[in-house]
Amino acid sequence: MDHDAFRALEPWCWRAPSAHNTQPWRLRYEPDAIRIGWDPAHTLPVGDPTGRDLRLSLGAFVETCLIVAADAGLRLEYVADHDEHHRWVGLLRPAPERHPTPFRTTDVWERRTHRGVLAGAVGPDTRAALDAVARPAGGGVRAVPDAGRLGTLLRTADRRQYADPAVVAELRHWLRLDPTHPGYHADGLTDRCLTLSRPAAVGLRAALAGYPVLRPLGLPRLLAAADDPLARGGTVLVLLAPEHLDPPGQVEFGRVLLRAWLTLHTAGLAAHPLSQLIDVPTTRTALGALLDVAPQRLLHVTRVGRPTRPAPRSARRVRA
Repeated sequence: MDHDAFRALEPWCWRAPSAHNTQPWRLRYEPDAIRIGWDPAHTLPVGDPTGRDLRLSLGAFVETCLIVAADAGLRLEYVADHDEHHRWVGLLRPAPERHPTPFRTTDVWERRTHRGVLAGAVGPDTRAALDAVARPAGGGVRAVPDAGRLGTLLRTADRRQYADPAVVAELRHWLRLDPTHPGYHADGLTDRCLTLSRPAAVGLRAALAGYPVLRPLGLPRLLAAADDPLARGGTVLVLLAPEHLDPPGQVEFGRVLLRAWLTLHTAGLAAHPLSQLIDVPTTRTALGALLDVAPQRLLHVTRVGRPTRPAPRSARRVRA
């Protein structure tokens, strides 16, 4: 197995999406394979207690590795070998053929999360294409029909999360609101990627610094009301999974999620995750009722539309 050839591709593989841009994946080069695992220091034990977002991120990384390798002419396949105790999900190993994919490294490089203005609605052709990506894995894609009800649920989810000191502490750890932050060009959520102006970034940093004092005075409600992503347009789509999905299955659905995001990208669209809607149990249940599906089938929620301007590229620890 040509380890050096794959090592040269790592900067593009690292463009896979991850919750809070934590980039949890780790590679171990073995004689006949490359083992994919994760670093617990780059996970979200409070915000993602079940590990759902971690496993989706790892699956997205797996699919990104396969796409980049295939585009470079490397013949690799992924073999699941899930081990929670040792924190491994599987192996990349030599294969008879290149991984079949319609996507290229340029798609991986250019795809970006977009938290700004997204114009237009997602048409039936795009929704059908996304559904076709999810259906072979037992999933599907649904549009949320009631924007007014969704807005209420989103504010409730934000308020519940901002009211939890542990969630806020974890968020603060991954926020990069000042360019002088040592991790600003490596990982986490920067002010630029959050589309915050300099005064807004300074204000948020001050509010979170004063959180212990300001929380009982109503800071969670103010923070939840300060931003309304639904006002910036787009259609909210939900990725549905089979009802009983085990951890290895969630990794596989991370691969589905990456293919869905690249399908949007190649159609000229972008996505903005709204994971808080399913991270908070009460809003997850309510969203399931709104869609008439079992809450445990809700795997990913995202706002989708056509960007009105380019989004900044998020930081990576490994860069081209």
